[in-house]
Amino acid sequence: MKYVARNTPAALICAGEAFEDLIFVGLDRLPAPGEEIKTDQFTATFGGGAIITAVTAARLGMNTTLISALSAAACVRLKKERVRITNLRKNNEPHAITAALSTGHDRAFVTYNGINSTIAQRLARMIPGLRATHIHLCFCPHECHRWARIIAQLRDRQISTSWDFGWDDSLPHAPGFFDLIDSLDFVFVNEHEARLYSGTPTIAASIPRWRERKAITIIKIGEEGSVWVAPDREILVTAPTVKVVDTTGAGDSFNAGFLVAWMKGKSPEQCLAAGNKVGAASTTKAGGI
Repeated sequence: MKYVARNTPAALICAGEAFEDLIFVGLDRLPAPGEEIKTDQFTATFGGGAIITAVTAARLGMNTTLISALSAAACVRLKKERVRITNLRKNNEPHAITAALSTGHDRAFVTYNGINSTIAQRLARMIPGLRATHIHLCFCPHECHRWARIIAQLRDRQISTSWDFGWDDSLPHAPGFFDLIDSLDFVFVNEHEARLYSGTPTIAASIPRWRERKAITIIKIGEEGSVWVAPDREILVTAPTVKVVDTTGAGDSFNAGFLVAWMKGKSPEQCLAAGNKVGAASTTKAGGI
């Protein structure tokens, strides 16, 4: 996709999984099997890529809607954040819960997925009829060909799209996965996902593979910054230095900073810098929001 500046006000929809997050921070290391580690730093909050990106974008002044499967408590919090919500969770359906262990520079998760196991089907029925300037998706698709068709329908209606798949080692082998990538405007990956989905051992080796894709790939490389990878160029912008408390949700916060800047018509360099700044700021406290 050729980069085109956007100068008009825009509306952002974030759609995907949501979790109630139980975050244990301040750990010197992650526990080995059979071990117990104690900490006096703990946060209970809400997370998942869709929630974190939506809340962060709203805090940055973007008119934002979240579509997800939400607990009652999450709905109350999101309304306080001025995020409009469409709740796909029905009464008595279990919401998802994640326990996160964070050392500041590394983390581990255990998740009860709840209603998130069926959210993709509900989103697939809803998203083709949505109206927005940009739709950002945050979940692992299991019907890539179907989603490529949905994205094509949105493109025909002048709606731009992005996707943060997270980590799923089955995706590179899923039928239609790379067709889905090529249908998007942006793909967001961290350094581990960049290697996984390109089938390469290093970030440097992954970049030529990503340049073969039609979508613009944004690679988030933590403290080193982020890279814009397009068929015609690649751009690296370094991140600011901060004192890291917890990296949970930093990538999703980056996505919000980047997308808000892009929707305001900023240059690729400015979009990367905005994402870096917002992502870095999110690591100075526990939790994604």
